[in-house]
Amino acid sequence: MNKKLTNILSTQHFGKPVYSASLAVFRMVFGLMLLFSTIRFWAKGWIEELYINPKFYFSYYGFEWVKPIGDYTYILFIICGISALLFALGLFYRIASVLLFLSFTYIELMDKTNYLNHYYFVTLVLFLMIWLPANANLSLDSLRKPGLSKRFIPLWTVGSIRLMMATVYVFAGLAKLNSDWLIEAMPLRLWLPANNDMPLIGPLFNQVWVAYFFSWFGAIYDLTIAFFLLNKKTRSYAYATVVVFHLMTALLFPIGVFPYVMMVSALVFFDTKDVDKVLQKIKTVFRTLPVNAMYNNYTFAPVQQRVVSTLFVVFFVMQFAMPWRYLLNKDELFWTEEGFRFSWRVMLVEKMGYAQFVVKDGATGERIAVNNNEFLTRNQERMMAIQPDFILQYAHHLRDYYQQQGMQQPEVYATVYVAMNGRRSRLYADTTVDLAKQTDTWKHKNWILAFNDNIYGL
Repeated sequence: MNKKLTNILSTQHFGKPVYSASLAVFRMVFGLMLLFSTIRFWAKGWIEELYINPKFYFSYYGFEWVKPIGDYTYILFIICGISALLFALGLFYRIASVLLFLSFTYIELMDKTNYLNHYYFVTLVLFLMIWLPANANLSLDSLRKPGLSKRFIPLWTVGSIRLMMATVYVFAGLAKLNSDWLIEAMPLRLWLPANNDMPLIGPLFNQVWVAYFFSWFGAIYDLTIAFFLLNKKTRSYAYATVVVFHLMTALLFPIGVFPYVMMVSALVFFDTKDVDKVLQKIKTVFRTLPVNAMYNNYTFAPVQQRVVSTLFVVFFVMQFAMPWRYLLNKDELFWTEEGFRFSWRVMLVEKMGYAQFVVKDGATGERIAVNNNEFLTRNQERMMAIQPDFILQYAHHLRDYYQQQGMQQPEVYATVYVAMNGRRSRLYADTTVDLAKQTDTWKHKNWILAFNDNIYGL
């Protein structure tokens, strides 16, 4: 094996000291971004709309025990906001990071209707940050306990966040290597014309070649940007590309704070020495700033090192494996969405669905057509009509509801039509299957009708 590669892969390389300023700055900007997001969520009334008003909530498989807590949700957001502020300031950091991870994750798990890739990304990063010495510099903890202040930390502590970022980008790029995205420019051919009223560049979005350009550029960008950010010679240009790319994404598509999450997170790729130099210069102006100027190292205790190392290895093995779990199922991923979630498949599909449910009394044969508006919000109904685990969960809810109303052995049947990436709407679920008797597992749901088309690629 090449000597240089051997050195890179060695434990000594991962443990070599790098400036803690980089991780400290990342902690601060990431925490402030989460604080801003929490305030924004509250100000827009989304807490009540998404977590208090709904009559029914779609739980994640295996996390059915996570229940909505009504008006106490406001307290949960207060905990999340305060812990985000403490996290950013590096004050009582270990407690703040745990509280922030738990509160944010609980909010995310209450209703999978609200799932977004960047929420999942934030949860993963917060989990990693619990174990990292991100308060070793530029923190109020270092003022409270000067012994905590360290100018150098092991490379792997910064590298783990970089690896998480690279994982997101690379898998997002691999997911774009499919015929709908590259050959048909779908779904961008459907989405871009909706922005044709933008000043100056709006008319361009009516041109098909622009959709192809965005599709191919997006795939290449995702596959390569992490490597350009890691390279010192290309880092500045790469980060400028990150900013432009995500600002354009934010301008064109309503995907919340995701573009800003990625812009902020990419700062961790900058050379730790350069970040330290910047902080040292700032300290000459703001002398009370808790920036470490000494030459001291943060070291993990041997037992702590083994535990954290093992934990991180298991964590990243899971992250590398999760996006491939769709291979265990036989039908088209974009159609069934079995293995779609938690796999960094960002903005790849345009799906619209219609779902009508009928509940039949198993004893009398009486049939009742369900008005979905009586049970679901508009957004919940929209998401339910295109995702099989939602459909099944909702069917079980209808079974339980009508059983409580006195119906004997209720059977639930669904007529679902789905249109995907410009294709004509087609029947999605077997109308003869009693969904009340179907169980939700990781296995393929046989009541989903075949796609009868081909999407080539990963």
